[in-house]
Amino acid sequence: MNYKSLLAIVFGVAFTAQLNAQANILNAKDPEEIGVRTEEQKALDNDKPLEYGYVDDRDIMFAKMTWEKVVLDERVNFPLYYPVDTNNIGSDRRSLFDVLTKAVDQGKITDVYSDSYFTGKRTQKELDQIRTSVDTMDIGYDQLNADGYVDPEYIITRTISSYNVSAYLIKGLWYFDKRQGELKYRILALAPAAPDVNFIDSNDEANNEPIPLFWIFYPDARDVLHEAKAFNTKNSAMPFSFDHILNSRRFNGVIYKEENVYGDREVKEYIAENALMQLLESERIKEKIRNFELDMWSY
Repeated sequence: MNYKSLLAIVFGVAFTAQLNAQANILNAKDPEEIGVRTEEQKALDNDKPLEYGYVDDRDIMFAKMTWEKVVLDERVNFPLYYPVDTNNIGSDRRSLFDVLTKAVDQGKITDVYSDSYFTGKRTQKELDQIRTSVDTMDIGYDQLNADGYVDPEYIITRTISSYNVSAYLIKGLWYFDKRQGELKYRILALAPAAPDVNFIDSNDEANNEPIPLFWIFYPDARDVLHEAKAFNTKNSAMPFSFDHILNSRRFNGVIYKEENVYGDREVKEYIAENALMQLLESERIKEKIRNFELDMWSY
């Protein structure tokens, strides 16, 4: 048996195991068994996130920290956004925002930060206040002044959902590994961004600017993101995990900040009110990082 035949057999077995372990849809006797793996499948399936290799500080020849904005209106970023309505879809398909908030609420992700530098942590009470607003209608105030109480029907509760999340902010490090001789990228932090919940229904564009709700140290969320699957438009039998999508950079992001001597100021702070020039500056930063690797092999 030659090498190519052996490789084909190994790949076929791995694909079949993944297909059977994915949803158990072909072996289910009733709908409740769909998506539930047997104990034998769990024992054979060592499904964990691919561990990062150790990188010694002395092996990093060049590094540049960047912050990117992943806008969810772009088609390539749709797997991070949809589904936004979970009433008519299976429990195995959720948006990235639903996966993150559920993991935080259930305590699977314990540390949630207020900024990308991890200087302050957010409590569960603060997260609830960021995601939820409670307001009273005018008729409710009239009732309060007249009767001293407000009926629940006059109280409006607004909660940020996947539909309202318009972008993700990603902090990562580009570095050149001189031991392996290549430029690599490592995600360090992730934040969903949405308009302020108190102005989420406002028609003013200034109020609709997405702001980060919370920051998560990415290695803390890898197990959760590996278990959650995003839809694969080319093959629904082989869905991508969110961890795979993010680590393999299967998204399009625009650099809005790089570490710099000016206190890590953002691009819009020194290029104001010119979206085209801001986009060109983002591309300039990206090309500057890429060119370092190309210049390493120029003689």
